[in-house]
Amino acid sequence: MNKIPRRIITGIQNGKSTIIEDQQVENAVEHLKGLIISDVWNTQQTPASLDLEQRIPNTGFPQTPKNGTYFRYVSIPPDKDLGVEFKAGEPHPMMHQTPTLDYIIILSGELYLIMEEGETLLKPGDIVIQRGTNHAWSNRSDEPCIQLAVLIDAAEAENSKIERLKR
Repeated sequence: MNKIPRRIITGIQNGKSTIIEDQQVENAVEHLKGLIISDVWNTQQTPASLDLEQRIPNTGFPQTPKNGTYFRYVSIPPDKDLGVEFKAGEPHPMMHQTPTLDYIIILSGELYLIMEEGETLLKPGDIVIQRGTNHAWSNRSDEPCIQLAVLIDAAEAENSKIERLKR
């Protein structure tokens, strides 16, 4: 599977539907060795505008526009290739949290979803509904894992605010 995806964009020309772009994604960055992130598309508002896109900078941790969305393609190499060491009983060094509702689909490879309490092994076809929680990804296999993610700007849940204030 290509590490940088092909992107096809449709539109209207002369009153008829047509393909207006068909090329490899230009917004792809190797943030760490083998960790390739491509922000394929974004929206800046809800409801979404069907006009052409507003290009956004590609960042390691997404910065979803207020009331907007990200469509993200990620190729995650094995932990050993990234130099990530995860020690039992300690927080994963890649633990992070975004104020988004994320729909994540594993396309190929294997990947562990690590939470503050527990973890689970994800395989091709698995879908994660990530609801603004602190999490990390760990690829303990020998092959890259490819995931697609749609991140939607979200309001912080009331119970998350209360838990954050307790800390």
